[in-house]
Amino acid sequence: METHTLIYIILAGIAALLLALFQYLYKAKKNSLNKVFAFLRFVTLFSVLLLLINPKFEQTKFYNEKPNLIVAIDNSESIKHLKKTENVEQLIDNLKQDKSLNENFNVEYYKFGKDFKQLDSLNFDETQSDIANIFGNLSQIYKNTVAPIVLITDGNQTYGKDYEFESLKYKQPIFPIILGDTITYSDLKIQQLNVNKYSYLKNKFPVEIIAIYNGSQNVSTQLIITSGNSTVFKKNLSFSKSQNSHVVNLSLPANRVGVNTYSAVIVPLESEQNKVNNVKPFAVEIIDEKTNIAIVSDIIHPDLGALKKAIESNEQRSVSILKPNGFLDRQDDFQLSILYQPNTKFKAVFNAIEKAEGNKFVITGTKTQWSFLNGIQTNYSQEITLLTEDFQPTLNSNYSTFIIDDLDFNSFPPLQSEFGNLTFKTPIETLLYKRVFNDSIEQQPLLVTFENNSRREAILLGENIWKWRAQSFLNKKSFQEFDSFIGKLVQYLASNKKRSRLSLAYESFYNGVGEIKISAQFFNKNYVFDAKANLKITLKNIDSGSITILPFILKNNSYEVNLSDFSPSDYDFIVSANNGEMKQSGHLKILDYNVEQQFLNANVTKLQQVATNSKGTSYFIDNYKSLITDMINDVRFKTIQKSSKNIVPLIDFKYLLALIALSLALEWFLRKYNGLI
Repeated sequence: METHTLIYIILAGIAALLLALFQYLYKAKKNSLNKVFAFLRFVTLFSVLLLLINPKFEQTKFYNEKPNLIVAIDNSESIKHLKKTENVEQLIDNLKQDKSLNENFNVEYYKFGKDFKQLDSLNFDETQSDIANIFGNLSQIYKNTVAPIVLITDGNQTYGKDYEFESLKYKQPIFPIILGDTITYSDLKIQQLNVNKYSYLKNKFPVEIIAIYNGSQNVSTQLIITSGNSTVFKKNLSFSKSQNSHVVNLSLPANRVGVNTYSAVIVPLESEQNKVNNVKPFAVEIIDEKTNIAIVSDIIHPDLGALKKAIESNEQRSVSILKPNGFLDRQDDFQLSILYQPNTKFKAVFNAIEKAEGNKFVITGTKTQWSFLNGIQTNYSQEITLLTEDFQPTLNSNYSTFIIDDLDFNSFPPLQSEFGNLTFKTPIETLLYKRVFNDSIEQQPLLVTFENNSRREAILLGENIWKWRAQSFLNKKSFQEFDSFIGKLVQYLASNKKRSRLSLAYESFYNGVGEIKISAQFFNKNYVFDAKANLKITLKNIDSGSITILPFILKNNSYEVNLSDFSPSDYDFIVSANNGEMKQSGHLKILDYNVEQQFLNANVTKLQQVATNSKGTSYFIDNYKSLITDMINDVRFKTIQKSSKNIVPLIDFKYLLALIALSLALEWFLRKYNGLI
């Protein structure tokens, strides 16, 4: 307490005492209770003055802080395949019931497959496992606390980054409990199969197969590829302890349009325990046409390469980058023209596209000659200011021309373009709005699509879209989402098909790994997206004849149904809206491949390395009691006594207010009782 506050308290006590004595003892009628009244009045006055002075006191609280213990459990199918499910469930029960462990730690339980979540129950049905995802999530949750991890897993990862390197980012000890043993069995497997998803009729498509052998004996086998009942490829392979892998490259003919399924088989050894990993199915969709797209530009810019890469990520599309004069010589080869920052040299290009009634995608920027562009077409007109501005994108969630996903556009860097208002003279659909310095610009579009006289067109008002592709990679660690976004835009622009009220987005076949989703959009008679429609899908399993009916779920500006739990087979389906108001049919194939069943042993070496790198220790599941003993005795994980100091003002003490009320009430009662009032 400060000195001047103490002086104020002393003065308040003196003043309260003098006032009390003056009221009840100085020239007051003699009464045996005057001293009591004076005391009560002193208490009241002194307490009120203390509240006015409001001195502050330091309050110290002591508490014990136990370290956290994170138990992360592998919930993938590989645990079931290795026959360790009962061991894991028993281990979790033992950890929960161990009193000494729970007295020394705040134990938190999580499970993981492809996703990471708190433990509610274990069913070991996750089709993929991402161990690396654990360390990224926990680094944020337990950033400033002591939180070692007990990692219960076989160490076999099928998805995500390499967990051995990701674990280095988690700056706390990791204690793997290994579900498996160190015994090595002789095993042949197809480690990897690389093939393009699409090919073209009467061409050949390449296939690359990596075959691996684990064992010490010299063995011989065959690699066979079949399609239906036919064998399309066969090759003899020999393995030994030193020559334990083969990379086989081959080409197969594309003779039949549609989805063609194949099965690559490496003939198993008689002694093999796991024969599931000897087989790997794959499929290729054979198509008899290719979409050719021209990017016409008179300047060199990184956007050109980014667009080409994004569009050609779908092998059904081919992109040519041309000068305006070069385009005129080949204009009949293209189904879509992307005109990048047009200037007066594009006059013949615009006239040729107009004459051919073709579709186009115009991208503008700082080198665009708007005086030319305003005069060469009649759909829109830009205010010419000769000034530039940076515009960031904001997704229009009500865009309904085709199905789109939010790529976290708000995190994307700005595009640069002409400052000023753009006036449209035809109805448009805005896909992205402009935003300047995180403030939306009312009704100002950045990317729009429109249809005019059965022709489709889009305009993007900004250059440096290559930065968007780079940012998308930083956000998602993949170009796939951005490339898919550009691909959907190109697919819409390259087609002149009449717009349907019910549109579907799905693949012809799925590899049986990951999510299998079908998206749909439904529009009313005015082609406005209907968010209250009732959509359902009826699927027929071609092999079994069973029929399943599922509802679609509304998600943003589209409907979606998840088929990830469906068994591998061919399926015919019908999607109907509002009890048959609109219907659309299709066919898809789910391939039979379970990546979690490809493992025969636990990845002991990698888990032991993770433990060593993090200054932890690895244990086999049969030795889990040693883990409990070691963690309880580890000085790094001792309970710590901590204190917190708070400065508390006197006005927060409710007892003082109660004392004031009590002294006043008691004084009034005694005076009243003795007839002094």
